[in-house]
Amino acid sequence: VGEIQMSEKNKEIIEKVNAAFTEGSIEGFLSFCAEDVEWTMVGHKSVKGKDTIRQWMASMDSEPPKFTVDNVIAEGDFVAAHGNMTMKDKDGKADSYSYCDIYRFRDGEIVELSAFIIKTEAKYETTSGA
Repeated sequence: VGEIQMSEKNKEIIEKVNAAFTEGSIEGFLSFCAEDVEWTMVGHKSVKGKDTIRQWMASMDSEPPKFTVDNVIAEGDFVAAHGNMTMKDKDGKADSYSYCDIYRFRDGEIVELSAFIIKTEAKYETTSGA
């Protein structure tokens, strides 16, 4: 029973994290993370520690992505969320992506985020989470 409750609590945290991403709230996301959190953009870069992630996210000169969450799946210390999103590049051109984020929790905090993001040709209808 405890394992199921933990998985549900972790899913609720990821829903709040997704809301923070939608609002472009770096601090909202980081409030759920451990100090030694590591965020890996698979195939691109890995950033470790709240301060480093804060600086990296602040350096991105773009509006928050618009995305849909198709599923959130939780098991033990792991939560996976996947769906589609639209992000604008530096020139303001919108591109479509499919994503899968895998979070690992320790003591109720996010310690790892592995983000798999694939550019797609299809244009997806996305909402800002509203």
